[in-house]
Amino acid sequence: MSGPRALITGITGQDGSYLTDLLLEKGYEVHGIIRRSSSFNTERIDHLYRERQEEDARLILHHGDLADGTNLARLLNETRPDEIYNLGAQSHVRVSFDQPEYTGDVVGLGTQRLLETIRQTGLIDKVRYYQASSSEMYGKVQAIPQSEGTPFWPRSPYACAKVYGHWLTVNYRESYGMHASSGILFNHESPRRGETFVTRKITRAATRIKTGLQDKLYLGNLDAKRDWGYAKEYVEMMWLMLQQETPDDYVVATGETHSVREFVEEVFGYLSLDWEAVVDYDARYERPAEVDMLVGDASKAKAQLGWEPKVKFKDLVRIMVDADLELAEREKKIAEATG
Repeated sequence: MSGPRALITGITGQDGSYLTDLLLEKGYEVHGIIRRSSSFNTERIDHLYRERQEEDARLILHHGDLADGTNLARLLNETRPDEIYNLGAQSHVRVSFDQPEYTGDVVGLGTQRLLETIRQTGLIDKVRYYQASSSEMYGKVQAIPQSEGTPFWPRSPYACAKVYGHWLTVNYRESYGMHASSGILFNHESPRRGETFVTRKITRAATRIKTGLQDKLYLGNLDAKRDWGYAKEYVEMMWLMLQQETPDDYVVATGETHSVREFVEEVFGYLSLDWEAVVDYDARYERPAEVDMLVGDASKAKAQLGWEPKVKFKDLVRIMVDADLELAEREKKIAEATG
């Protein structure tokens, strides 16, 4: 095998799968950490995977967990990567209120374990490290729009853990000269988004309603506003950050903000459906502390890295709806064939 070697935590997630696509296209050997499970959860990367015994296999998966520092040390010693992308997390904000300890362990202390393992295994001068920070860190926003210099005010256990991971990354950069960068990514969606996240929940439900497979969609706060971009574009910024001579932190965002209600209206309008007839409120989806509005200022990324998003709000909605409509139509055919 030749070419740079990358290690990705969270490789089976939305971002991990798109990043794997990108790195393999660029000639990388990609190693991914997956948690042991009795059932496979690799569907987002199945189109890329070849058995390790095959000569041209450049995607290699390893069992591991950000909660297991000993195993992380073994994996880093075995793989000796040039780049590490830390995307692994319990990333559902609402769930973090129900699982605060687990979220803090994986998202916060998991970052600590990984950074310290890099140092202890002698990779600190060799490896370039990417930390997946989050716009949720801004929480109760102190400025509009939010930039790299905007103070954080986290409003969930997930966001608190992300703030810890973010500042640890800065600390290892400043303390040990580590090439460590953080991408403060605002909400980024795609057809590969998990179905419990609100955007995908909406597109999945709307297309199933359109095809007669579902009657209702239940949502929480429709007034929350977010800066939504396309995940496939955002992973390019992760890679770009690690190609720079000097590590730094960057906001990745579209600079537009839209409410959940607007997302619903756009999705159902595209499908020629009356959303008000089928969308109902459910208080269980409300967060104990809400983040009312997020909108990012990515001017630093544009000025220093030449990056700016091409896919905007309406385009993103159409990409997601088209993919989920195809999925719903396949689902309907299977139901009719077996019914």
